[in-house]
Amino acid sequence: MTNEEIKELLQIFNDSGVGELELQRGRDRLRIRKAGESVAGMVQMPAAAPAAPLTEIPAVAEVPKAPEADSGHILVKSPIVGTFYEGSSPGVPAFVKVGDHVEVGQVLCIIESMKLMNEIEAEVAGIVAAKLVENGRPVEYGEALFAILPK
Repeated sequence: MTNEEIKELLQIFNDSGVGELELQRGRDRLRIRKAGESVAGMVQMPAAAPAAPLTEIPAVAEVPKAPEADSGHILVKSPIVGTFYEGSSPGVPAFVKVGDHVEVGQVLCIIESMKLMNEIEAEVAGIVAAKLVENGRPVEYGEALFAILPK
């Protein structure tokens, strides 16, 4: 990847509103992640090529671990890749918080994917035992979002 290609990718990334981008072309790998309003990236080149300067990615707050599978908790997993939002818009309260009682069909969060807001609903009634993702962070398909203790 040339510096011009990387600059063009950074421009597209900034304009897109995506929280994280990872691209691999051959042995070149580019990973960009937003932290607040600033962008930090890491470029890895093959060992034989001259190394590009590395920019450290800011430390991310530690996310709580998912409860053990045999603890009776039901994990609510992301059905899509996107950005996790705990509320309908910035500055409004979260749909749910740890300790809240939820019913089947109640909205737990929103996953934004390709500019579409997808409501994630509870599939089981119970108590929210843990929120496993930080607001505004990218999530992968199948990643645990919440742990619910069924009633």
